[in-house]
Amino acid sequence: MTLLFLMAIAMPLSFATWSALLNNFVIEAAQFDGSDIGWLHTVREIPGFLAIGVILVLLVMREQVLALSALALLGAATAVTAWFPSMAGLLIVTMLSSIGFHYYETVNQSLQLQWLPKDRAPQMLGWLLSAASAATFVAYVAIVMTWESLGLSYNTVYLASGGLTLVIVAYCALVFPQFESPNPQRKSFVLRKRYWLYYALQFMAGARRQIFIVFAGFMMVERFGFSVHEVTALFLINLVVNLVAAPLLGKMVHRYGERPVLIFEYVGLTIVFVLYGGIYWFGWGVVLASVLYVIDHVFFALRLALKTYFQKIADPGDMAPTAAVAFTINHIAAVFLPFLLGYLWLVSPGAVFGLAAAMALASLGLALMIPRHPEPGNETIFSQLTAPAPAE
Repeated sequence: MTLLFLMAIAMPLSFATWSALLNNFVIEAAQFDGSDIGWLHTVREIPGFLAIGVILVLLVMREQVLALSALALLGAATAVTAWFPSMAGLLIVTMLSSIGFHYYETVNQSLQLQWLPKDRAPQMLGWLLSAASAATFVAYVAIVMTWESLGLSYNTVYLASGGLTLVIVAYCALVFPQFESPNPQRKSFVLRKRYWLYYALQFMAGARRQIFIVFAGFMMVERFGFSVHEVTALFLINLVVNLVAAPLLGKMVHRYGERPVLIFEYVGLTIVFVLYGGIYWFGWGVVLASVLYVIDHVFFALRLALKTYFQKIADPGDMAPTAAVAFTINHIAAVFLPFLLGYLWLVSPGAVFGLAAAMALASLGLALMIPRHPEPGNETIFSQLTAPAPAE
């Protein structure tokens, strides 16, 4: 459990800091426009699409070792980001950091679902999210308080955040033993028909998430002229909210189940994206945009319900291979949506968010198919209709 918490802290120190500075850095250092940022995020998502390669790596490396190795790559690539202030340089370093991020996330999800008991998983996943938010909170407070007063540079912040991740990884590698999995994991490609709803929900989550990650923050800089410390302050508000909300959301999933929680999430996201579009269609202001940005982050924290839904329906030995398959499915749309929507952004930014609202509605339709009590043999509301009749 301590190892899971330390890794949960190490990852956002690099990734969240990279995200907070990215839009200002690419606009100031490389003069990016909407299509450029779309291409950058397309390249960033290619390793996510290829996350199925984790299955091959696990043939020669333990999951715990791979998780720490991937974290080390993420930290190292983040540390040197400011050394490459050009389109080509940013594409290369982004690809490296993305390999680290996506391979870590794939294996980490598998380890969480293996190591956390089902009856405690929702609450513990909520606390892990809260721990990640707390670590990032400290980093963002430092940026907000010192960016202007100390005249910090992008290079200083990237080196510090990536370096801290590397320090935590080194500690974890030296201090913790190799933990045995309670259930041996299959080291082969697993794609099961009965997991189809989980795959579909993962696909839609990936497509919808890309629009928010790529364009919501970019909007705050391009349309409203947010500076580095203002963007970071907005992230800081998100973290404070998530510090409190994440454990409560975990309890909500435990109490009410995945179906009502995911329905709540997708209804809320539909409203949020429609209002995002209104910012461009009707000229609504920066206050609404900032509030929506925070609400959006809270809704995305509910993705833990997808993890616990799969934990309830899956064979114990399917956690690692299915995590890899799910990450690949999650990133199918991520490979082509950012650059395509980058061109749409140049014509109609509001239409980009309108498309996201439609995706949230499609996700809502899928969430309605989750049964109240999912388990093996009862993966969807249709499972009982197709189940064979009991022998007499």
